[in-house]
Amino acid sequence: MQVKLLAFGIAKEILKKKELTLHLESGTKIADLKNKLVNEYPGFHKLRSLKFAINEDYQSDEYQIKENEEVVIIPPVSGG
Repeated sequence: MQVKLLAFGIAKEILKKKELTLHLESGTKIADLKNKLVNEYPGFHKLRSLKFAINEDYQSDEYQIKENEEVVIIPPVSGG
């Protein structure tokens, strides 16, 4: 299945692009996507927390991604 991945902040820097189309196996969960990203882009390993939103709603690691959904990487926010 195909999904659109959007990245902002440090996630965008790690991917070296803001938008990416991914081909994932049916039944892929957010936890699986996190592992895939860490394996393919080691910069993600350095982040303490990483959240994901699907179609503008935050989702847990157990959420099963569906065909053509928009996945947004929400990197940790720093600052004061």
